[in-house]
Amino acid sequence: MRLQRQSGFSLIELLIVVAIILIIAAIAIPNLLKSRMAANEASATATIRMLNNAEVMFAATFSSGYSDGFNRLGPPTGGQQPDFNNADLVDPVLSGRTGIGNNTAFMKGGYIFTYQPAGTNTTFGYIAAYAISADPQARGSSGQRSFFTNEPLVIRANSTTTATASDPPI
Repeated sequence: MRLQRQSGFSLIELLIVVAIILIIAAIAIPNLLKSRMAANEASATATIRMLNNAEVMFAATFSSGYSDGFNRLGPPTGGQQPDFNNADLVDPVLSGRTGIGNNTAFMKGGYIFTYQPAGTNTTFGYIAAYAISADPQARGSSGQRSFFTNEPLVIRANSTTTATASDPPI
């Protein structure tokens, strides 16, 4: 009588392979989270830079000071020409016109962007100053640093709390 040799892996061999895969995953996942946070922070600073440029273009184009909110910077509806109320300087997400935003706030890439117009000039009816802040939705997982900018166009960062005009520039 001949003994047949079974082919395949034993239970011990399979458990060893699974353990090795789990060890590799435990090493790789924290690095992936750090990479994602770094990408979200880079996206947040690029978005702030784009919003700064849009505010400067708005003020120069319409000779009206800065906008009173994100909505004015967005595209017009129905193929109309850009105007004071729909400047067509940013996309619908950055103008707060999607389901995740409004005239003074929107969410993008793990960050919440907030707009604060200030210094309304009652003589001419325009906004003399503004501030934009970007804070992570969950500090430590969607991003670590908060960002801030205003009309001098300097982007500032703070890694522990909401950034302000007194924080160091990046």
